[in-house]
Amino acid sequence: MNSDTALHTDHYELTMVAAALRDGSADRHCVFEVFARRLPLGRRYGVVAGTGRIIEQLRNFVFDADDIAFLLDRKVVDERTADWLRDYRFRGDIDGYAEGELYFPNSPILTVSGTFAECVVLETFILSVLNHDCAIAAAAARMVTAARGRPVIEMGSRRTHEEAAVAAARAAYLAGFASTSNLAAGKRYGIPTAGTAAHAFTLLHDDEKAAFASQVNTFSKDTTLLVDTYDISQGIRNAIAVAGPDLGAVRIDSGDLSVLAQQSRNLLDELGAADTRIVVSGDLDEYSIAALAAEPVDAYGAGTAVVIGSGAPTARMVYKLVEVDGKPVVKRSENKATVGGRKTAVRRHKPTGTAVEEIVVPQGTPEPKPHDRPLQRPYVRGGEIVPDLPTLADSRELLRRNLISIPWEGLKLSQGDPAIPVTMEPGQ
Repeated sequence: MNSDTALHTDHYELTMVAAALRDGSADRHCVFEVFARRLPLGRRYGVVAGTGRIIEQLRNFVFDADDIAFLLDRKVVDERTADWLRDYRFRGDIDGYAEGELYFPNSPILTVSGTFAECVVLETFILSVLNHDCAIAAAAARMVTAARGRPVIEMGSRRTHEEAAVAAARAAYLAGFASTSNLAAGKRYGIPTAGTAAHAFTLLHDDEKAAFASQVNTFSKDTTLLVDTYDISQGIRNAIAVAGPDLGAVRIDSGDLSVLAQQSRNLLDELGAADTRIVVSGDLDEYSIAALAAEPVDAYGAGTAVVIGSGAPTARMVYKLVEVDGKPVVKRSENKATVGGRKTAVRRHKPTGTAVEEIVVPQGTPEPKPHDRPLQRPYVRGGEIVPDLPTLADSRELLRRNLISIPWEGLKLSQGDPAIPVTMEPGQ
């Protein structure tokens, strides 16, 4: 992690800290909440992702000597604030929805409590992680649903920032992708990696058969050969001629994938390669994957649409102050109003397990009813990370169960209302 993690923030956060230190309000106990006022256009649910990365990076959220020198040199802070930053460690509490949980408009997905100064300085960092990772996870979850059980490989590293690529791979895997092409994500998070060859490898050789033979000799017949560098039909014939009918898979990365997948399946069967799988890639998103549902495709490779959140590159999260010294505070700005008070949330279900409603209570707890499930859990207490946090595998399984629990209409790719409503109720 870079040493300047704490500088991944906005100038105005430290402006507020400096002023609060001067007027004596910096130590007032505050509660901030992260939520989305609405879902991105076309989405019926959001997916919580990135909380694990926040907790992991919180250990490194400190201002070192170089950071302080930079801030003083640019006159971002005064000496009083610089002294405070030298000793900065987050010593408050963090609670929130687990990664893999679904969220909807006004779901309080993260709650940060402590002094005003120690909480406000985390705002930009927390939002940058959640807005990115939640957008990726929601897009990826829709692709997984559209794939109907066929594996999807994340391969978007070359379409985004190098660190965003690793975070995107993690979020996509959480959402149900089978593997990633990104090796840093594989090392950092234990995600399975996959990859074979690009068109450049075929072009490097004097002919297509020579390229295929090199790959097969190196990686065995279970490899995947890219067959569309020149002519797909001839590429398939060359692939089977070199590898035999036991070739693992062929990949198609261009053209009308619906037509080409069917033609390729027919040709492979004619050549006796009935067990050779077909992998398709090339700017796939949830809509194009859904359009291929009836075609003989065995796996998908998705890249650009994953790392840009499939048209919704941000989850539109906000980080708002809702309580000061135990009293609710509210923002009344037009179209940006907030509900004061620390929220508690539960998901309400039918006896069959189908989710029907999310209940959110400001200042209090929901009236308990059968089949309610609490949505918030502790992450940090007194600045210390709580033990036994969910693993990435746990989060994948939680999301799988959550997607089964929502009404089937909520899985549609078309625009519509959120899968379940969120209701604000008085607590007890």
